[in-house]
Amino acid sequence: QVQLVESGGGLVQAGGSLRLSCAASGRTFSDYGMGWFRQAPGKEREFVAAITRSGISTYYADSVKGRFTISRDNAKSTVYLQMNSLKPEDTAIYYCAARRSSYIPQIKRASGYDYWGQGTQVSVSS
Repeated sequence: QVQLVESGGGLVQAGGSLRLSCAASGRTFSDYGMGWFRQAPGKEREFVAAITRSGISTYYADSVKGRFTISRDNAKSTVYLQMNSLKPEDTAIYYCAARRSSYIPQIKRASGYDYWGQGTQVSVSS
């Protein structure tokens, strides 16, 4: 089992920045690819960003490319999501997820992840 705990959410004005963190425990962190997803009220959960086990490769949704950056620190068992130039449409609950598989085509699918955190709320005011 892998336990994931997100932090860093909050309320920010449009154009502002937030940095989300996700601390993992329970298994060897570097054995897992990591991802961030988000879910806005009344909408389905959507992919935001992902990073491979080593951190060499990263993937982003088109809607956040150039504004968000995913990174990881395997020594601290933590994955981060730096969010800049935030927009009201970025308002959602953000979830951290871990996957054992290294199969890249599934990296943007929620079904490709094995463990999930409880989520952290991000609210962007206009």
